[in-house]
Amino acid sequence: QVQLVESGGGLVQAGGSLRLSCAASGRTFSPYAMGWFRQAPGKEREIVAVISWSGRSTYYADSVKDRFTISRDNARNTVYLQMNRLRPEDTALYYCAARAGTYYVTAPGEYHYWGQGTQVTVSS
Repeated sequence: QVQLVESGGGLVQAGGSLRLSCAASGRTFSPYAMGWFRQAPGKEREIVAVISWSGRSTYYADSVKDRFTISRDNARNTVYLQMNRLRPEDTALYYCAARAGTYYVTAPGEYHYWGQGTQVTVSS
């Protein structure tokens, strides 16, 4: 069983930064694409950013493009999300996800493994 554990969430003022980490453990596999998704109260889960196994291909939601950066370190089985210039509308529970395969996909339903989420709250 693959376990994904997110960390790095917290409370930050608008304009600030946070760095989220997601570590995979257990019966890990390769290759696998990984991504970050978020869900705010009353809203559907939405894509934030995804990354291919190689790390060379990424996709960002329009709302976070140029503010967030996804990266990965396969030697550590870890994916990161650097979040800069945070806004109150970024407030959500952020989930890490993974799926078997070399390339990423953007639909949450295509990801097989999910973490429990880490809360990000941005105050104004």
